[in-house]
Amino acid sequence: MLSIVQAAGWPIWPLLLCSVLALALIFERAWSLRSAQVVPEALLNDLDRFDAKQLPGIDVADRLAQTSLLGQLLSAGLRAVIEDPTIPDARLRQVMEMTGRRVVHALERFLTALGTIATAAPLLGLLGTVVGMIEIFGSQAPGTGNPAQLAHGISIALYNTAFGLIVAIPALVAHRHFRAKVEAYELELEAAAERLYGQLTHHTHAAMRQARQPGATGPA
Repeated sequence: MLSIVQAAGWPIWPLLLCSVLALALIFERAWSLRSAQVVPEALLNDLDRFDAKQLPGIDVADRLAQTSLLGQLLSAGLRAVIEDPTIPDARLRQVMEMTGRRVVHALERFLTALGTIATAAPLLGLLGTVVGMIEIFGSQAPGTGNPAQLAHGISIALYNTAFGLIVAIPALVAHRHFRAKVEAYELELEAAAERLYGQLTHHTHAAMRQARQPGATGPA
């Protein structure tokens, strides 16, 4: 490997850096985009059994936010209704949508960087190819034929082209895979949020009706 790096010349160093970054991002996203971290099955089952008539306490909502990204989204809606049982529907939806945008941002974290590496790696390989071609032409100047310089130029051109593709192809495949996974998670999160929103509005509407009843806020 060291001999290949030496033969490829300085243009391969940016590609080596890209390969290390791409590998780190792939491992990080593979760990962070697990179902247990985003949409745990147990939490989805709990949502099906959720009873809006018996809202949990604020401490339960806070612990829920620490479980997963879905927990953060559901906790935001629960906390809003716990703090204001008569919260308007539009305000409740706005709270959940704002939290949903933060959750989606967390899902898409580092995907842009991974896509950039997949795009830039072949270009860096092409740069190494151009550098190698320059050395090849320099070695063939009239009266200065240098076989060693010619071989070095060919090594730079070929090694950098190959290494650029070696870095780009896995990065591109991983980027497409994670992008599809994020889109699937977004649909699940949206469906779960809509279910909770419908359940919470039943609670807020009941609280509003109770607040409008004569003597509801008066002394006992």
